[in-house]
Amino acid sequence: MKREAPKTALDYAPLAFPAGMLILFFVVPFATMIAVSFFKRDPTGFYSPDFVFDNYARFLSFFFGGVLSFSLGLAIAVAVVCVTLALPFTYLLARMSRKAQVLWLVALLSILSLSEVIIGFAWSTLFSRTAGITNLLVMVGLMEKPVALMPNFGAVLTGMAYQALPYTVLVLYPAIVRLDPTLTEAARTLGASPPKAFFTVVVPALRNTLIATLIMVFIFALGSYLLPQILGRPSHWTLSVLITDQAIYQSNMPFAAAMAVFLVLVTLGMVALTLLIGRKGEAA
Repeated sequence: MKREAPKTALDYAPLAFPAGMLILFFVVPFATMIAVSFFKRDPTGFYSPDFVFDNYARFLSFFFGGVLSFSLGLAIAVAVVCVTLALPFTYLLARMSRKAQVLWLVALLSILSLSEVIIGFAWSTLFSRTAGITNLLVMVGLMEKPVALMPNFGAVLTGMAYQALPYTVLVLYPAIVRLDPTLTEAARTLGASPPKAFFTVVVPALRNTLIATLIMVFIFALGSYLLPQILGRPSHWTLSVLITDQAIYQSNMPFAAAMAVFLVLVTLGMVALTLLIGRKGEAA
């Protein structure tokens, strides 16, 4: 069926409500945030309307560069870990029976129902010295005494990967289910081992999907707020944590707004890149 182009103003009426919601809950707040980012901070902790670039000039400082590089590196690490773990798991899941697939998907959805606070404190308990997993290692004789496994980078990475892994599986699942199983069967017939057939047939066939999934998980991890605080030290704080610290505790709303604008622009750029990759995949 061929879709006809809108001819009158009434044809655009169904778009009025979503457009209004987008303007009210995104355009207006984002425009306000941009305006505040150019305001000038008063020594008393407040800010006054102005048009200065001092807040964006602070992006060139060593402190902001360190926080930004750590945030980007952490988000990249989470994306790589999640895709590396989710790809073989989702591939095996797609080869299971329908009942087993439903059970696993329900389990993944149950993890998604957990809030970031619950995930953070659950992992902090597992990594603690008094009630953590090292007590089990002491009981079986692998360690002499229990130790705390947090706060450190490994704990932050583990918690964030645990939170993002279900999203990764659910994003990869539709593409892997639609994958033609005869491709791997043909590779096996030609003498390829299961691992070789997986890496030479399945992975190249899912190249665009994998890149888009990496970007989506990167965006998800970039906005993490609670887990770096619960499982890490101040040196492990991400840009989202720094924004909250500047806005609430340092009373520097203009600088916080400037960092928020930067974070939103990076996120929108990554989303646009994901859409571009998706269109190229459909064209191919």
